[in-house]
Amino acid sequence: MFVTARLPLLVAAGAVPVVLLSLAGIDAWIAAGAWLLLCVAVTLVDAVAAPDPGDLRVERSLPSRARLGTPVATDLTLRNTGSRRIRGRARDAWQPTAGAPADRPRIDIPAGEARTLGIPLLPRRRGELTSRFVVVRAEGPLRIAGRQRRLDALGVIRVLPPFHARRHLPSRLARLRELDGNTSVQVRGQGTEFDSLREYVRGDDVRSIDWRATARAGTTMLRTWRPERDRHIVIVIDTGRTSAARVGDGVRMDAAMEAALLLSALATRAGDHVHLVMFDRAVRARVSRVDGPALLPALVDAMAPVEPQLIDTDWDAAIAQVRALTSRPSLVVLLTAQDAVGAARGFLATLPALTRDAVVLVGSVTEDAASVPDRPDVDDLYAQAAAARAERDVAAVAAAVVRAGADAIAGSPDDLPPRIADRYLALKAAGRL
Repeated sequence: MFVTARLPLLVAAGAVPVVLLSLAGIDAWIAAGAWLLLCVAVTLVDAVAAPDPGDLRVERSLPSRARLGTPVATDLTLRNTGSRRIRGRARDAWQPTAGAPADRPRIDIPAGEARTLGIPLLPRRRGELTSRFVVVRAEGPLRIAGRQRRLDALGVIRVLPPFHARRHLPSRLARLRELDGNTSVQVRGQGTEFDSLREYVRGDDVRSIDWRATARAGTTMLRTWRPERDRHIVIVIDTGRTSAARVGDGVRMDAAMEAALLLSALATRAGDHVHLVMFDRAVRARVSRVDGPALLPALVDAMAPVEPQLIDTDWDAAIAQVRALTSRPSLVVLLTAQDAVGAARGFLATLPALTRDAVVLVGSVTEDAASVPDRPDVDDLYAQAAAARAERDVAAVAAAVVRAGADAIAGSPDDLPPRIADRYLALKAAGRL
């Protein structure tokens, strides 16, 4: 049962008859009590006379996947299977991060008919959005009170990472096509796989002239090369406690996901095989043996429900996961945040085992340096000193990574994805991958 805003108005309206009865010689307290009893009786009768919300059947129409920050249109259909008209309000019980509107839409459903309510959502967090029920209030004939019922109706939407780094993909694909020799730019791809022969054009590298083919064709012929394909790239995203630190508008793990998606999109276009594992002390997500157009959907679907864990990452077990994915990785990309020399010792100890057999990139998300005001106060000075200490620690860890034989790449959440993609292209151009 519930009451509406009409009940206080009805109670307030009793002031007039109470005053009139008191003037007629009736005790005011008795008159007020009688009026309140009358209001209670009217409320109970109105609630009993209300139709049963349990006669409604709920049907949902919603997408199974949505991208973070993108508006999502969902429909909620209420079908009246009873014999009475149902008037009232309905509320779809989405969690707050779904971004559902706060208002409760009115419903007016005749017997045997159905009405569809549009419930727009604006997801504000990755993962599973769930609505397990719909609450319906059916008003009585006087609209003073009514019946309320919870109707079970499960609705689930998986919110995927936004992949903002997609905007960097066209320019990197253009550079990849140059390496493949698929554009008219007169450069020689520095790959190690022979591709084809073509006629010499002024500006081409004379070291690529094929003299035997030139003698046979009667004109100068040039060998073209392309980067090697079918390489195995393993991406490890650290989901331990350091990935939970906030950087910009999100956490470090969100930026690592963006870098992994951009690199994966580029690598699959280059003909390489991408493997992903998200790990701390257990596997939180894994994608392997998926190639071509199916790769990115599989990656974002696996990443969506993963959240940082407030535990230290077991790097020995993480390296074992790399070995389990492929026995001979050509490139291993470790997306982590090692910003303290003491805490990074376990991580640094595992790097030589990887660098002996593969090229290793270590990508770390850093925060942009804050601007210092013209007249800093004590808090500004302490913040500046802390930032300088953090930069020094990051530089020390990066130097240790380089000494272990890996490449250290650091950048803000916006800069890290394209930097890792550029390094991948540079390795391709140099014939190291």
